[in-house]
Amino acid sequence: MFKKLLLASAAVVASLSAGIGTASALDPEKPVIALSNSFYGNTWRRQMVDAFTAEAEKAKKDGKIADFVVLNGDGSVNQQNSQLAELILRGVDAIAINAASETALNGLAAKACAAGIKIVAFDSLLTDKCAYKLSFDFTGYKTKQAEATLDLIGNKGNVIVVRGVKGSGPDNLMYSAQKKVLDAHPDVKVVAEVYGQATASVAQSAIANVLPSLPQVDAVLGQGGSDDYGIVQAFEQAGGPYAEKLPVIEGGGSSDFVIWWNKKGADAYKTTSMNTTPGIGGAAFWLAYEIVKGAKPPMEMTMPVATVEAANLGQMAKDLKPGMIISPSYDEAWVKENLTNKTAQ
Repeated sequence: MFKKLLLASAAVVASLSAGIGTASALDPEKPVIALSNSFYGNTWRRQMVDAFTAEAEKAKKDGKIADFVVLNGDGSVNQQNSQLAELILRGVDAIAINAASETALNGLAAKACAAGIKIVAFDSLLTDKCAYKLSFDFTGYKTKQAEATLDLIGNKGNVIVVRGVKGSGPDNLMYSAQKKVLDAHPDVKVVAEVYGQATASVAQSAIANVLPSLPQVDAVLGQGGSDDYGIVQAFEQAGGPYAEKLPVIEGGGSSDFVIWWNKKGADAYKTTSMNTTPGIGGAAFWLAYEIVKGAKPPMEMTMPVATVEAANLGQMAKDLKPGMIISPSYDEAWVKENLTNKTAQ
């Protein structure tokens, strides 16, 4: 499953080349594929954009597409609505969209579909029925990880919940899954809930702000991105009882966390790391391309998650670079084999 780790730099990409206008609009021979990304403020999203861009650049070099467009937003629905309106006017052939809202963008998505533009909603989805949907089983994997974390504290004690990108579909799904697990364990008490925005610095600050007023914390449920290592740093800097024993902190797939965990040792510190993979950006590009070219996959598709546990910690930590999210890359061949060759039921 893991072809290679995505270790590209997280650079802001805005490919708005000359000639993207109507000349190549709705041309399945050499389409224009666009990315509308609602939020660019954490490592996961930047790496996702890098993944999309890397695959788009390959396709352009190989003469498969006329061009591509990448638009990054500030997390607001208004700005993403403006992005979609601009892309419809440009007459692109397909839009891969990581949405700021499940419902607020549906009107423009439907307008794009009516104009013949293919819509691939991924990661943070739209609900409009015309959009192909490519996502992760947020509920399933977060349920599994929360249960594993509570098992490590004997299903009793004090827990902090660190939520993700405020208002996003993944945050709502993961939080609902965690809440259901927590509600099933009456001896577990949630002593604080904070937003970490799936970002190390934000999560670190949020935890540091609430820790002085809390009783001893036994575990922290997170949402990934790079919140995991920020949470670690907050507890290490707090010192006191945490200098001798840290709570069980869920890993969210950041290389910084996995490197830190590997140094502590799987026997000395027990936890798990599970994360959605930002390489989905590359998969979304190729899925959009294949749909423009005539593929008819299912309207809803699911991507794998990356899992690090004691048994594979050493192998996964090997050769990791700091500041990244663990992820494979997904190329055209992978998309054909795993997504577009699975026809709609």
